[in-house]
Amino acid sequence: MVSMKDIASACGVSVATVSKALNDHADISEATKQSVRECARKMGYFPNSVARALKTNKTYNIGVLFVEEAHSGLTHDFFAHVLDSFKRKVEEQGYDITFLNCNKSRPNHMSYLEHSRYRGFDGVVIACVNFEDPEVQELLHSDLPVVAIDCECEMKTSVLSDNESGIRQLMDYAHELGHERIAYITGKASAVTEKRVRVYKEKLKEFGLPVREEYIVASEYRDISQTAMVTTELLALEEVPTCILFPDDYAAYGGINVIRGMGMRIPEDISVAGYDGISLAAQIQPRLTTIRQDTETMGSTAADKLIEIIESSKPTRPETVLVSGKLVKGETFAKNPEK
Repeated sequence: MVSMKDIASACGVSVATVSKALNDHADISEATKQSVRECARKMGYFPNSVARALKTNKTYNIGVLFVEEAHSGLTHDFFAHVLDSFKRKVEEQGYDITFLNCNKSRPNHMSYLEHSRYRGFDGVVIACVNFEDPEVQELLHSDLPVVAIDCECEMKTSVLSDNESGIRQLMDYAHELGHERIAYITGKASAVTEKRVRVYKEKLKEFGLPVREEYIVASEYRDISQTAMVTTELLALEEVPTCILFPDDYAAYGGINVIRGMGMRIPEDISVAGYDGISLAAQIQPRLTTIRQDTETMGSTAADKLIEIIESSKPTRPETVLVSGKLVKGETFAKNPEK
């Protein structure tokens, strides 16, 4: 392995000069810097990350804790795009990312915090995890810089999609088009689901419409087959909804297949809307009406906030950052056919 001493010998300068040139110190000339750097490049020199960590007390490595219970992993459109944006942003600032090992059945298992300490992470971003998990709570209560994505957390800074705003936009659009029998298929119980359902009910009351519990049915996020089953239940009601809001875009296609299979037309007979704004929703006909979540801003904001905490010389107060989505008016929503 090439050392700074080897470069110094090849350039005819001191080791201190080589160090200053590679670290862009101002007390040596630009010509010397360029000469030393060119020599280092030709000799295949790379700085020792361990030595840099000892000197700066930073590893420039950020941990990513991502546990997707449905095991769709990084094929999960929403989180994949958020994490891609996060990755690009931290890399611009000279940081690398490493995923935490989430296999708790392995021998010599370390908790998430222990693993983070072992790897020397400067900070950790957490997304799509069970926040009641004792290991997650241990991480959140530690002094390690942490930013949570899409879950509000009192102890750490959180970057959230504004789910309340998203449901308001969908409900306002449905009401604008004259819909009164609005059904909502929710995802599994979570803080996100609770917020969405609460706003759904608030908007019904605001419109002077009854909250019909039979129109609120639960499914799983991104589960096409289960969503198809509960859609069948809604369509079997004595008063069939004139529009259905689905928990996410993937689930919406499970409902769309059932609706079409029963000989109903979308949107002439019934309107449907998804949530997330995945790329597929704009490519399949009819184009899905949905809320496009701003994954780019969420990821980059999470990166900015985490690096700010890591590099701050003073304690930072936790904050909650809301990122609004946008209503995409596709081809699956129309005026109430009964009006």
